Amino acid sequence: MDIKEKIEELVEKIKKDDSILENFQKDPIATVEKLLGIDLPNDQIEKIVDGVKAKIGMDQLSDGLKSLKKLGGLFGK
Repeated sequence: MDIKEKIEELVEKIKKDDSILENFQKDPIATVEKLLGIDLPNDQIEKIVDGVKAKIGMDQLSDGLKSLKKLGGLFGK
């Protein structure tokens, strides 16, 4: 299993479905296990969860920066 590929796959699924995002926020380990369809030891799942959280955070930061740039254009920048 390619971890980076799985993290990307999970991020896409989570971002596309608000109910999955809500479940991920409440119980990330159970949500990741359900999405993967396998039961891994918690230490392995936690690494994947951390990767997904980091990726979602970076994506949200990137989206926020794009929005700020657009706002800057409204004020003559």
